[in-house]
Amino acid sequence: MWIRVERWKMKPPYRIPSMQEIQELPWNGFNAISTFSGCGGSSLGYRMAGFKVLWANEFIDAARNSYNANKAPYTIVDGRDIRQVQAADILNEIGLKPGELDLFDGSPPCASFSTAGKREAGWGKVKKYSDKAQRTDDLFFEYIRLLKGLQPKTFVAENVSGLVKGTAKGYFLEILKALKECGYQVSCKILDAQYLGVPQARQRTIFVGVRKDLGLEPVHPKPLNYIYTVKDAWENLKESGPSFEHYKLYDRWKKCLPNGNHEKLINLKRLRWNEPSNTICQTWGNGTASITHPDLPQYPSINQLKRLAGFPDDFILIGQFAKQWERIGRAVPPVMMSHIATTIRDEILAKT
Repeated sequence: MWIRVERWKMKPPYRIPSMQEIQELPWNGFNAISTFSGCGGSSLGYRMAGFKVLWANEFIDAARNSYNANKAPYTIVDGRDIRQVQAADILNEIGLKPGELDLFDGSPPCASFSTAGKREAGWGKVKKYSDKAQRTDDLFFEYIRLLKGLQPKTFVAENVSGLVKGTAKGYFLEILKALKECGYQVSCKILDAQYLGVPQARQRTIFVGVRKDLGLEPVHPKPLNYIYTVKDAWENLKESGPSFEHYKLYDRWKKCLPNGNHEKLINLKRLRWNEPSNTICQTWGNGTASITHPDLPQYPSINQLKRLAGFPDDFILIGQFAKQWERIGRAVPPVMMSHIATTIRDEILAKT
């Protein structure tokens, strides 16, 4: 007699290693650099997979402050606008020649392609971005410019799923063509963090490239056979203080329906214990782009957000509540990136 067991029942306990444990992981022999690094979500994922992140660039001051608070001692952090950075500068700083770098990572700002806003209206314009202002829809091509000069063995470029939807498809095809013209075999897939060990539904467009002379195909990680829920993420969490409450939230929270959605504000979600979190947006508190606690009329605390985004409990975030929320909302979940990095390490780089 066959007994059917639901796949999400058979899973290891949810646990993120501490920053100290990550620091003590042995080096896997491969190096990476990161651009548009934010507070360090992607970089932390590479470190979880044993990579050394030798260099990182982040233009936004608040994000760079958090990155510096958690970086490995050997990581060089550059704060210039990416348009001012040359491939030769990077190679000189890390002591490598073109073609010697193992992995080049980048997460160009994605607001211009997000399905959550007015996408085309912002194309070609300088707009407020976090605590600075810059044009964002052309930054992917700055990443490609550096890729051409660095000629790494592999690359990973990340963006929102909206990059391949609607009018943005034209940009997507231009980007894909330009990546290939740099001398790479390229594969692009939309991956969802909830199927890669993160208790959050978060779709991202992931480009993986392999330099053609290596004779290997790009690969993406396979989905896990289990998912984590909000309950899994917050189990045994020791809170250091109350979460931030908003004076307008109670009435909105009461109007969230049993499925977690607000009856009118479509982007306000009440979390549900036995499901992954909804996507953590970059902003909070305006009633239109937030998640709330499952049982209480309040926002999740920063400690709870870290768990939902796959960050260590002791990861340091600089700034007040809103800035810390923004850093997490903009970050690539480290655990998700660790699965991508591990796949590239084992199925591509280990064969070179």
